[in-house]
Amino acid sequence: MEDRTYTADAEPGDHATVAGWAHEIRDLGGIAFLIVRDTTGKIQVKFEKEEMDDALVETGTEVTRESVVQVTGAVEDEERAPTGVEIVPESVEVVAPAEPELPLDPSGKVEAELSTRLDNRTLDVRREEAQAVFAIRAEVLRAVRDYFRSVGCTEINTPKIVATGTEGGTELFPVTYFGREAFMNQSPQLFKQLMVGSGLERVFEVGPIFRAEEHNTPRHLNEATMIDFESAFIDHHEAMDVCEGTLLAAYEAVAENCRDELETLDMVEAFDVPDEGFPRLTYEEAIERINATGELDEHLAWGDDLPTEGEKALGDEVGGHYFITDWPAEIKPFYIQDYDDRPEHSKGFDLMHPQMELVSGGQREHRYEELVAGFEQQGLDPDQFEYYTKMFKYGMPPHAGWAYGVERLVMTMLGLANIREAVLFPRDRQRLSP
Repeated sequence: MEDRTYTADAEPGDHATVAGWAHEIRDLGGIAFLIVRDTTGKIQVKFEKEEMDDALVETGTEVTRESVVQVTGAVEDEERAPTGVEIVPESVEVVAPAEPELPLDPSGKVEAELSTRLDNRTLDVRREEAQAVFAIRAEVLRAVRDYFRSVGCTEINTPKIVATGTEGGTELFPVTYFGREAFMNQSPQLFKQLMVGSGLERVFEVGPIFRAEEHNTPRHLNEATMIDFESAFIDHHEAMDVCEGTLLAAYEAVAENCRDELETLDMVEAFDVPDEGFPRLTYEEAIERINATGELDEHLAWGDDLPTEGEKALGDEVGGHYFITDWPAEIKPFYIQDYDDRPEHSKGFDLMHPQMELVSGGQREHRYEELVAGFEQQGLDPDQFEYYTKMFKYGMPPHAGWAYGVERLVMTMLGLANIREAVLFPRDRQRLSP
């Protein structure tokens, strides 16, 4: 529609053609209104019944809600209209009619269960609140990419079909690949490490990962979008600096560029950009502080992973984002480097939101012999990862990196109750369609 005018751009005195969805019809007897909604907002179309052709009035007032319509007419001032202007129509065309009975109400006046919304996601995303979430998600990704470029990163794309899992184990989705067994990749971890040894030195990727974990919780998905970073010639401390930088860039961009969306979500006053300088607690300090809260039935000991209630107790005490560093080597992956002088401690870290873990990262083991030993200690066969390990014989620099999920970031940023709110078409144990 070459001559189409977006509703937000319609000005008094214009002769405009707008196209969108029939959001609402208000029939007041001698006068009626059709509210047309497009991606920029809504506009009122006025029908004065006694002064207009009956067929025109009938088309505009009997159209079913959510039908796609095209309206042409004069744009006039009307201070009582939702946007201060209205269209007096010359023509109304129903481009694609909608059935009278809708599975949910896109206006949001009648609430629907999350499962109903996800079953009818296209209709659901017509809601202003859902559109606001995904506009903010898009702004987060833009800001993070810009930040990465500002610190000298090259964007890469790595394979999503692989011969072996990133970390071994059974949490893999197998696929048939020309008669051979292959797997959907759990992480770009090994490939991004290879790239920092290629001469690119500093890389990032935004892409999907697949994990066959049988979780069924409000914060887990089986397909997620990850933001990955890896850089040569830095240690885990510098990697944490970059991690914090991306998060602050995302929050600042949303605060600056998404005010309308935050208003839609009633979050303008509640949205806070985190303070710079996230606290960095060692694992030992973290378990001591969790134990001191008295929130757990049993005290945590060295080597325990942090339970959800422990993370929440510590998060409530810290009151903001924070890092946990120096995790036990035995519970971090083989590619995380251990301290030479205290090998029971690794150079791995997690970035925590008060409600949950966001980021996992650390300094990587770049020395071939130590890397192979790490495979063996975790019961993995180094020969299955020969494409990866052999490159460490050819001059692999010290390097570090991390990854976090876009959905968890948006979920915690906006206080969403369920991570599925932050992804268009979720994939979990129950949901494979739409």
